[in-house]
Amino acid sequence: MAFPFVNSIASWFLKKRFHQIELFLKYPNEVQNEILMDLIQIAKDTEIGRKYDFQSIHNYHTFRERVPISSYEECQPLIERSRRGESNIFWPEPIKWFAKSSGTTNAKSKFIPVSEASLEDCHYAASKDLLCMYLNNNEDSQLFTGKSLRLGGSKELYEENGTVFGDLSAILIDNMPFWAEFSSTPCNRVSLMSDWETKMKAIVEETIQENVTSLAGVPSWMLVLLNNVLDYTGKSSLLDIWPNLEVYFHGGVSFVPYRDQYLKIFPKESFRYYEIYNASEGFFAIQDQNNSSDLLLMLDYGIFYEFIDMESYGTNNQKVVTLDGVKVGKNYAVVITTNSGLWRYKIGDTVKFMSVKPYRIRVSGRTKHHINVFGEELIIENTEEALKRVCRITNAEIVDYTVAPIFMSTDKTGTHEWLIEFKKPPENLTQFTAELDFALQTLNSDYEAKRYNNMTLELPKINIAEPKLFYNWLKKQNKLGGQHKVPRLSNSRDYLEELLHLNGQLHTAD
Repeated sequence: MAFPFVNSIASWFLKKRFHQIELFLKYPNEVQNEILMDLIQIAKDTEIGRKYDFQSIHNYHTFRERVPISSYEECQPLIERSRRGESNIFWPEPIKWFAKSSGTTNAKSKFIPVSEASLEDCHYAASKDLLCMYLNNNEDSQLFTGKSLRLGGSKELYEENGTVFGDLSAILIDNMPFWAEFSSTPCNRVSLMSDWETKMKAIVEETIQENVTSLAGVPSWMLVLLNNVLDYTGKSSLLDIWPNLEVYFHGGVSFVPYRDQYLKIFPKESFRYYEIYNASEGFFAIQDQNNSSDLLLMLDYGIFYEFIDMESYGTNNQKVVTLDGVKVGKNYAVVITTNSGLWRYKIGDTVKFMSVKPYRIRVSGRTKHHINVFGEELIIENTEEALKRVCRITNAEIVDYTVAPIFMSTDKTGTHEWLIEFKKPPENLTQFTAELDFALQTLNSDYEAKRYNNMTLELPKINIAEPKLFYNWLKKQNKLGGQHKVPRLSNSRDYLEELLHLNGQLHTAD
């Protein structure tokens, strides 16, 4: 068994890396400022660098005054030029890879630049840090005695004008070192299959023969795979198939709605769940403690962070702060400047700081995925926690859901309309609705105020989705697998109306 040798190498790397981590834990603002100045210096002779005269920027204040905060739509013209083979536009190194991302279900694809520096110093560095933190917290781990079952996107890579685009997971798999493939399953050929359903069958058949010790992937799609494994093998527990399985590394969507279902298929008290926070734009934070939902913000991956207070987001007086200005418990939109040439770029996520010594966060939602039609400020964090509570009370299990407003009319107050696909429906939908409403009121004082005496919001309306409705909807849009997900909350009814149309027989609460 090669485990002692591999473990000794991992231990050496862990001790070396922890010294660097301790540096940004002790001097977070200094490390972040140094990264910003390095990025500006590296890019000073690019088109962007000349436009904003990076040569004369020597501090954050000047950088903030000159460089505007931007969205993907504002960056797109420069990114398209880079995709056509132009260089030195926003980053001096040629950009070979572009991570194709649709965010959630927007028809228009995004192409996020991925530089060599980002690949090595951010994405791959974070993968190693994740293992280091896990091993540091679990000294009896047998992780390297087996393989990691990875579940990435289902798209192959495409070449165009000398540049390559595809899912970020496909780019990472295509460029990973040989030893990483040796320690992973399924093989690259299966991992990069484009047809999701064919790929799913191939993964099941290959991985049940392996000694799998860890899992890595998005919770929603991993659950689909694991249930397929159980169906294929006829087992009730995954530990009957992979007895040495010890940890699941997850990210991409909230784990809260799926936790209870995972606990059922992993009936092992010592089984670990480790969360990560990454995106096409970069790898941002890692769970650094056992049994914690807080994620350590990684400050030395070539990413400079800014945050917009969500109370002022989108207004003429947006309050933008750096790390030294954030407050515990407040929601912020994330803005990044990166070693792939994204400058003050809004990634669309919101986070809440749980501590500032060190800087630990939780992902609270998306800037575009919330409901605030009636001043209720409902965010994904609220709905996920409320559903978790209600499912435990009513013994229900949820596959997926989406929520949209029913707008006010002259003779009627507004409300929220839910479409929920249950794995195990509640016996009494009326009770489920009442409990959900109560949970949301206890979690969100703005929602509670709008529900008072039904003055602004009435009791939520809940529709039951047919089995596999959300799956079939994503399949219809060629968005199965990977980071693709259903939009949970929306201020418009577009997604909901499309899903209701597909839902053959509509069941509503009384």
